Amino acid sequence: MLSDKLICDIIDSAVNSGADLAEVFVEDVRYQSVGMLNGRVLKADSGFDSGYGIRLMSGTNVVYVYSNDSDEKVLMKLTKEACSAIKKGDSVNIKELEELSRSTMSDIRIDPLDISKMEYVDFLKKSSSIMTTYDPAITESTCSLKTTNRIVRIMNSKGINKEENDTRIRLAIEAIATKGNEKQSSRLAPGTLKGFEFINDYPVEEKTRECCEKAIRMVNAGYAPSGKMPVVINNGFGGVIFHEACGHALESTSVGIKNSCFTDMLGKQIASPVVSARDNARIKGEWGSYSTDDEGNESSDLLLIENGILKNYMIDELGARRMDSKPTGCARRESYTYAPTSRMSNTYICAGNDSHDDIIADTEYGLYAASMGGGSVDTATGEFNFAVDEGYMIRNGKIAEPVRGATLIGKGGEVLMNIDKVGNDLELSAGMCGSLSGSVPVTVGQPTIRVSSIIVGGRDSDDSNEDEE
Repeated sequence: MLSDKLICDIIDSAVNSGADLAEVFVEDVRYQSVGMLNGRVLKADSGFDSGYGIRLMSGTNVVYVYSNDSDEKVLMKLTKEACSAIKKGDSVNIKELEELSRSTMSDIRIDPLDISKMEYVDFLKKSSSIMTTYDPAITESTCSLKTTNRIVRIMNSKGINKEENDTRIRLAIEAIATKGNEKQSSRLAPGTLKGFEFINDYPVEEKTRECCEKAIRMVNAGYAPSGKMPVVINNGFGGVIFHEACGHALESTSVGIKNSCFTDMLGKQIASPVVSARDNARIKGEWGSYSTDDEGNESSDLLLIENGILKNYMIDELGARRMDSKPTGCARRESYTYAPTSRMSNTYICAGNDSHDDIIADTEYGLYAASMGGGSVDTATGEFNFAVDEGYMIRNGKIAEPVRGATLIGKGGEVLMNIDKVGNDLELSAGMCGSLSGSVPVTVGQPTIRVSSIIVGGRDSDDSNEDEE
């Protein structure tokens, strides 16, 4: 750890050189992970990393430097180089560092880093042994378990002196089924800020069998039809569409430079009246939670959309300067090698009043997206496309045959306006999000929703069970 004197010297040097904000970021990370492939241990490692980031701001001009060398001469040299590059602004007063304030959003009874790698292996064998013997159609299986403890300290010329200490653990299970030249995968990846008790209580055998069944079911499914139709999207990870197609467009990273389809839309209707959404970083133990953001600001439970009306953006320090606003505690970064930017945490569509079964029963014909996969989005236009990992046709208000190869295509704004049913079965699901400040843990979520009309990309076939050539 750096001494408070050195930190103050760095801040003094930066402000005296013309920066109106000087920030020092200190990070210490410990991790342990085990991965298995087809029943064998592929990787088992543990380690430690630490480093330091120094950020100078003058208006919207930003200089960021970093190092993993704690030597005072090295860090002061870096500071001097950063000072030479910053655009000089008006002089500001440096506030004395506040008394150190510590926080965490972890909820731990059994520290996962106190558990041996051999115990990680023993747990993963429960899943791996099922996948390798379940059915000849399962041709590849992987599973992994990783724990990361991250302690960060943020100090700046405003007097902020905060420390955040969070431990995350995540399990990943993937089964790949093969039929001819066709492969279909099924994946589960729960994550949490809880301890190893979460792993001890997880129904791994049951979930692994479900994973295998889904992969086999999808590899034997016919192709999805194409065209505009109603689509019912399942709860949990189905919220990835809102996260990608709408959430990123509400971050000041894009809004602040007017590169978002939702720029200048505060107070305006951007979604159906049945839609409300939040970004809540303050859910104890949830994968995407944190108490203090990576700029030292307190995190928030932010109402993004209320009954279809846009209420808030997610704003970091740079975004606040560009938008003449205030930070909302949404600044995040993967590590000390990145400057922070506005990012999501636990972002979800709020629960509504309809039941899952009633939404299905009310849909005469359409697609049921039981599980979503990856996709891409253009935040400037809101245009997106997302793969459906597990899909079924809805016929006469009932879930019918499984279909594969479906893709949802549209614009974030249009999809929000076309949501006409919102379920009461809100569920959250862990994920990772990549952006300008690297890859960070996030939670996506939603209840079951119905989009009244959306383009489904698929493939009609006279013989829907024929292998693709």
